[in-house]
Amino acid sequence: MMLHIPGVLSAEQLAECRQKLLAAQWTDGNVTAGFQSARAKNNLQLPEDDATARAIGELITSALARHPLFIAGALPAKIFPPLFNCYQGGQSFGVHVDNAVRVNRATGESIRTDLSATLFFCEPHEYEGGELVVEDSYGAHSVKLPAGDLILYPSSSLHQVKPVTAGARICSFFWIQSMVRDDGQRSLLFDMDTGIQQVNQQLGADSEASIQLTGVYHNLLRRWAL
Repeated sequence: MMLHIPGVLSAEQLAECRQKLLAAQWTDGNVTAGFQSARAKNNLQLPEDDATARAIGELITSALARHPLFIAGALPAKIFPPLFNCYQGGQSFGVHVDNAVRVNRATGESIRTDLSATLFFCEPHEYEGGELVVEDSYGAHSVKLPAGDLILYPSSSLHQVKPVTAGARICSFFWIQSMVRDDGQRSLLFDMDTGIQQVNQQLGADSEASIQLTGVYHNLLRRWAL
């Protein structure tokens, strides 16, 4: 399941973050690439221990913790500290699959990468190219979102970033270990959660239908959560 999550950051937060990111010291993006990814990766990245990266990363994770759509879609157990990349001057990232496990260098904690996330800091008209293309069983999906929006997709998906031929594409990217490991099960729970919200609006949260469906949702979550 791919999920577009709008408005993770406000306009004020975006303006402040962009100012800091434009003044940051960018380095070779291959620092965090695995063996396969390093062969396809050509971009710039902020070091994981960079003070700007840490501060904006904490802002992002705090915002996500308050975003009901993200919580419903990801059912997060752990979130890897957000990283930041920049593509410009024809830079791209060829087709690859994210590593199954990432290790937080600061804490030594491992995280299973069930979901990948990209948060956009630039408006689509500010750069040419740079589409995130994610492949699934229904084909290839091209993603280029407004600044402040986030795309969430299974880390098992083949994906790539097309060459940026003009301007600069600045994004945050990170991974989530979900309480529910299986993407199909997460999708069913998300659809049920969405349906429950519609029932609540039409019949009320105290209605018999809402109470019964909510019970089924939590019993499924209890069965599938790791």
